[in-house]
Amino acid sequence: MALPHSLSHPPTAAAAPEATLTSPGRQTYAVRVIGAPRTPLRDFYHALLQLNWPATVGFIALVYFGVNLVFAAAYFECDGIEHADPHSFLDAFYFSVQTMGTIGYGFMYPKTHFANAVVVVESTASLVLTALATGLVFAKFSRPTARLMFSESMTLAPMNGTPTLCFRVGNQRRNRIVEAQIRVVLTCTERTLEGKDFYRSTDLKLVRDRLSLTRSWNVLHVVDETSPLFGATPESLAAAGAEFNVSVSGLDDTWMQTVHAQYRYPAEQVAFGYRPVDILSETPSLVTLDLTKFHDIEPAEPRPGFPYPRG
Repeated sequence: MALPHSLSHPPTAAAAPEATLTSPGRQTYAVRVIGAPRTPLRDFYHALLQLNWPATVGFIALVYFGVNLVFAAAYFECDGIEHADPHSFLDAFYFSVQTMGTIGYGFMYPKTHFANAVVVVESTASLVLTALATGLVFAKFSRPTARLMFSESMTLAPMNGTPTLCFRVGNQRRNRIVEAQIRVVLTCTERTLEGKDFYRSTDLKLVRDRLSLTRSWNVLHVVDETSPLFGATPESLAAAGAEFNVSVSGLDDTWMQTVHAQYRYPAEQVAFGYRPVDILSETPSLVTLDLTKFHDIEPAEPRPGFPYPRG
């Protein structure tokens, strides 16, 4: 069954983007949600975990600097620090940093009851902030992630006489992902008899959808009469706004925790009439896996009923 005629781009709305879907170096578009309640503080910790390491360190340093500025202002206003210049905000800031870091050089110390009260509050705040920062850093270090590489293009060419969709998944680490399971979902838009457009998602049946992933895995989908891609052409895929959403999950044998990865192939990344270049070679005593050819593809021979690649 050929892909139905539909819109080539998802509808947009006048709202702030909530997420961005992209493939590296390829098509990008934003997903916008209208009417969802805004809860910025509820998912604040989750947002921090999603930050990269430079942003995380920068955020912790900014909070640390900001909190010390607040307490430095309190010390400066009360003039309660012995041996500090009463007109120097910098002295008050240095004293705040020493207090929060429990350094205690001994030259500057609080001399009034109010200043001692501020020290008590700052010491409590220091304990809380240190615990939160430590928890955040530990959570980011201890969270397992998968370093998977996906081939830049899908290919569609005859294999054993039948058109077969193929792409590669590679493990960039030297460990093993036990019981790795892969799922490929074809998403496209179609028009109903009532004239409405909606997105239809269809799971593609794979030749093999589960194995222990070490280095490379060729994922195959046979395009026969039961496949939603049967009779599809590059033009019909583009007209349907087709996307292939790939998700991989499995058990990391180092962390012994579940890891996952996702990738998206738009219709423009399906190479009709091409197949992946063979990256395995062997001798009687050695099997070589050439990852420098991981993304390479080569043209196949056109056959009756499958006139690709076109001349």
